[in-house]
Amino acid sequence: MALTFYMDVHIPAAITAGLRRRNINVITSQEDGTREDDDVLLLQRATSLGRILFSQDQDLLQIAREWQYTGQSFAGLVFSAQQGVSIGQCVEDLELLAQCYAPEEIANQVIFLPLR
Repeated sequence: MALTFYMDVHIPAAITAGLRRRNINVITSQEDGTREDDDVLLLQRATSLGRILFSQDQDLLQIAREWQYTGQSFAGLVFSAQQGVSIGQCVEDLELLAQCYAPEEIANQVIFLPLR
């Protein structure tokens, strides 16, 4: 089964649109009504939906690290810094992840973009 993504509120719409043009299953926090939720709730929500959270928010790195340390499960986190990775590169890398990994291979992991 291909990965599905949950986009943090700060992810540019162009990334979401690019993934959708490539038939990658994506939902945004705005669409899901979690626009105002804090980072912990976003990671919990993405996990409850079985979706990998994509974020550019460094606070989520600390949350994921704490959850890994305490054994609290999450679906996975893909992180990209806000600078240094183009929209096109994000789309390509997320598509590659979606096509090459199963959800159980990403569970409880943090993956950093760019991949190369």
